[in-house]
Amino acid sequence: MTEDNAYTIKWGILSTGWIAHQFATDLAHASNGVAYAVGSRTQASADEFARNHGIPVAYATYKELVNDPEVDAVYIGTPHPFHKENALLALRAGKAVLCEKPFTVNSAELEEVVAYAREQKLFLMEAMWSRYLPANVKVREWLGAARIGEVRLVKADLGFRADWNPEGRLLNPALGGGALLDVGIYPVSFASMVLGPHPEAVSSTVHIGETGVDEHFSLLLSYGDGVSASLNGGIRLNMHEEAYVYGTEGHIIVKGTLVNPKSAELYVDGELVETFEDDRSSVGYSFEAEEVGRCLQAGLTESPVMTLDESVALMKLLDKVREQWGLKYPGE
Repeated sequence: MTEDNAYTIKWGILSTGWIAHQFATDLAHASNGVAYAVGSRTQASADEFARNHGIPVAYATYKELVNDPEVDAVYIGTPHPFHKENALLALRAGKAVLCEKPFTVNSAELEEVVAYAREQKLFLMEAMWSRYLPANVKVREWLGAARIGEVRLVKADLGFRADWNPEGRLLNPALGGGALLDVGIYPVSFASMVLGPHPEAVSSTVHIGETGVDEHFSLLLSYGDGVSASLNGGIRLNMHEEAYVYGTEGHIIVKGTLVNPKSAELYVDGELVETFEDDRSSVGYSFEAEEVGRCLQAGLTESPVMTLDESVALMKLLDKVREQWGLKYPGE
């Protein structure tokens, strides 16, 4: 943040892929940040991205991007096998970092990144954008007020049928492909938002496809005292993507899709008592960008909404699930 414009975060966007386009487009809706620079692996790609999004500065390398003194925060939108090196590159340049989910491929990588950020007192956050969406903020408000009594069960699914492309990101082990890390992080994170990131026991089933990645899975997380979460995910199966939270006095339905919910319903004693509708025009990435801005302006080095300890705990949970499956990625 520059002194003459202390409330505007100048963002550097590391990557020119699809998710980076989404983030850059949505920054126009952020109240406290602007897209200032982009870095790619080629000048042509960076120039085209900058032209499409009205970004003033374009770099042919990630290193030049993170070393720009005008950049306050770096958004990392590369495939997750590259998150560790990209995040460390930005942190070593003294930048705040917002890194796409899943944070890294495994917890050992993430713990290394978190340790460096904490040692240097630099801001770091996982881009679990759904955590900051208004519908999920409302769900947390209802739960905090005990509107449905004691929560006993969470059910959350996310799945779609991807085209068959063995070399593409979703089905390629070398790119960290598979359902668990790509879509599974959403239901797992939702369960963590409601019940916490530390289940007492984890049971799972999986279908490993012919490319060697998990194509769909089911998880049962047990928290003790009869509290549990039933979670499913897939990249070769279309799934009904709503989420449900059941309590002793009512339940909540998060409507539409678990990735980007637009509404939520509160039921008490079987009766619909409140509906939340989100009529925003933005995609929704602006909310996580605004959270980074708020934290930086407050002098925080992590978000209280999605703490680094929670991100590490969830990555350890995903590691445990993959261990049950005997699934490792190249290089692990």
